[in-house]
Amino acid sequence: MFSYQQNFFTLTKEVDREQFWALVDAPYTKELIDGVRRLKAEAAECLLQGDEAKAKELERNAALMKKRLPAFVFQAKCFDVTTSKSGKTQGPIRKQCAVRLNGLCVLDVDHVDNPREVFRMWSEQFTQPDGNRPWEETLGVLLVYVTPSGHGLKVVFKADAEKGNLIDNMNAMAKVLGVEADQSCKDASRLSFICTRDDILYINENELFTYEDKAFAEKYEPFYRNESPTKDKVITPLPTGGGAGGEAFYHDIPIPKIIDCWLDGKQPLPGDRHRMSLVLATELRYICDNDPRLVEAVLREVPFVKAIVEERNEDVAQTVKSAMDYKFYRTMPKRMAAALKKAGAEALPSSGEENEREATRKDLPLADWGRRIGELFESFPCMSEACGDMPPEGYPAALFVSAAFFGTLMTRTWYYFYHRPEEERRLNYSILIIGDPASGKSFATRLYKLLAAPIRTADQVGIDAINRYKREVKERTTSSKAQKGEALKKPQPVLRDHPSRTANGVFIADMVNAVEEVQYPTGDKENPTATKKMHLHLLTFDSELDNSTAMQKGGSWIDKQTMELKAFHNEEDGQCYANVDSVTGTFHVYWNYIYTGTPLSLNRKVTKQNFGSGLATRLAVIPLPPSGFKMMELKKASQRDFEAEAMLKQWAFNLDTVKGELPLWPLVEECWQWASERMAIAEVNDDKADEMLIKRVPYYGIAISAPYILMRHWQEWKEKATLTIDETDLKLCRLVLEIQYQAQIFYFSDYAESYFEDMQIAPARKHGSAFVAKFSMLPQEFDTEKAIEVFALSRRSVQAILSRMTKEGLITRTYKNRYKKK
Repeated sequence: MFSYQQNFFTLTKEVDREQFWALVDAPYTKELIDGVRRLKAEAAECLLQGDEAKAKELERNAALMKKRLPAFVFQAKCFDVTTSKSGKTQGPIRKQCAVRLNGLCVLDVDHVDNPREVFRMWSEQFTQPDGNRPWEETLGVLLVYVTPSGHGLKVVFKADAEKGNLIDNMNAMAKVLGVEADQSCKDASRLSFICTRDDILYINENELFTYEDKAFAEKYEPFYRNESPTKDKVITPLPTGGGAGGEAFYHDIPIPKIIDCWLDGKQPLPGDRHRMSLVLATELRYICDNDPRLVEAVLREVPFVKAIVEERNEDVAQTVKSAMDYKFYRTMPKRMAAALKKAGAEALPSSGEENEREATRKDLPLADWGRRIGELFESFPCMSEACGDMPPEGYPAALFVSAAFFGTLMTRTWYYFYHRPEEERRLNYSILIIGDPASGKSFATRLYKLLAAPIRTADQVGIDAINRYKREVKERTTSSKAQKGEALKKPQPVLRDHPSRTANGVFIADMVNAVEEVQYPTGDKENPTATKKMHLHLLTFDSELDNSTAMQKGGSWIDKQTMELKAFHNEEDGQCYANVDSVTGTFHVYWNYIYTGTPLSLNRKVTKQNFGSGLATRLAVIPLPPSGFKMMELKKASQRDFEAEAMLKQWAFNLDTVKGELPLWPLVEECWQWASERMAIAEVNDDKADEMLIKRVPYYGIAISAPYILMRHWQEWKEKATLTIDETDLKLCRLVLEIQYQAQIFYFSDYAESYFEDMQIAPARKHGSAFVAKFSMLPQEFDTEKAIEVFALSRRSVQAILSRMTKEGLITRTYKNRYKKK
């Protein structure tokens, strides 16, 4: 018996023969391994072409994909449940100090160009003369397979207690086979990622799943459980700078001293340590030559990092990999610069850091996003058709718009989120596509006509009934014969598609009436289906954003601005009017809207004055690229892609039938990780503006990805109501998170900063905007004469103002008639 993990981040379980083959034969295993090998092949090709940066990115993606694979711990029968220093029960976690050995050992042979050829050579070399006994049996080998990379071999064999511990046995087997062993495999909790059935070159099923050498376990288990020197604690030694103890140096200052200054004497508490280790790793890059090996080595020596490695086998290497993904700027981060100054380092770089928000303000990488979306066309149905003949720079807009229409069709579904995880969450969309006039915004109208077809088709019956009722009412006023007929009853159809010019009374009544008894799958064999009442989303699409903003002061859009805010979280609203036709009472807002418009219309929609309402952080504002003075091709007649249109419509009607809970928790975990890492950086920088922009981005990571992920796993959903979310799905999610976050920065970062800057002088705001403007014109230190000049008032009036500002804490008096802003 040996152990396994479903993926790199889960608890360990014991595995038997049936589970082993089920994991090996699972479709997602083959899909992930094929993906790993494809990415590695692309990386090798990029290296040949001299594109090292691209190769490194592909290798990193391959490593992340591999970590989604199930993995075996062949040398461990099981792991004990342990208790942390804080008294919390943990496990069974894959920790060396909790291992129970079974007597198996693993030899990992890396960097093999043709592993199957190597295996064939072993067979020829060690086959017995009589040919009756397999060579594997002679050497005690129970399993040989090709690793997920396609360029390695795993050899699982019986350890010999006389030869020594695991590393001794591994080296002995490597010597016999004539290969070089991976020395990092000396850890008793080392993982071996899974393979496919085709990758297995030899297996002894009779012994592999039952083998146990109690004598080996009794002799060597205490060494590992007591954390003997066999444990691989430090992967990379610290480079020496000439000092005692092999410390690493930045200039002439020991890096541990700089880290102490960076921490400022404050050690992070349990719960904050992983986050702080990530932040520290991102800033260590600037004093470690941006070398991940050196950053990891330094980080492993930090006391609070050592503690979490000790307690839960923290993956420090993965933390460093995440840190290396952040952009490396020309100048030193402010906190690290302050730490260096405190530690006494000389020749410091400027601390005027150009952070991610500053860089993003300049431009958005639409071409890069388009390229990455294009790479996903083969994986996700309808994505290529939704983007149509747009240039790649327009793919992000097409992705968000099509997902919003698809998600609105999935209105009979729900999922659970990390914020208030007990509450059902719906797929909500507030999408603005912004581009210059004639920049190609008509693509959204095309998608609306195709993808909203199920809603518009269902609405048409109700629209006809309403129009017929209106005609009959009019006839009653002009025809005496019609007046003698039966009393007319006003129909109350469910209408979900609403243009901008919809009266509030009609809009709210339709939203309240849009309720359906939804029968959905439960996944329970005894009770496979259940029924619940659900409010269906209304939908508004408008090709002119100004159509809504122009009517905010009157007409049919009064009060809808409030509902635009509340729609994102389906918040409660209400009304109580004397009008007999109006709905009285409270209701929740279920409404998705998609507008296209120009930058000027966006400036009228979201302003510095209304930014604090929260509308901006609820919006997904995606830009279209400028035309670049390019004329469209001159054609007498254009050719419609009827096949693409048919596919889009078919998928629209497919998604209109989807009902029930969407099992999206792996996506939620990915979004949580993304947000927590960026929130950590914002906290260190005390950047409240960044914090505000980050918070709602994860909702779009899920809402935009979910429809395409469902289409990709459509057959599985139809058969089992499950979704096996894999690395390709997570790749789409991460791309959406990046697009939404950087677009938020691009459009609203200045507003966010101004919002918090204005809050700092909130006491002055009661004096009016003119006072705020005058106050901002004063220098940091000034005298009474300067204040008279700026405020352009009499000395008596200015003295009264200065007295008031002093009491409010806006300024302090430094000497006689001199003042200083706080």
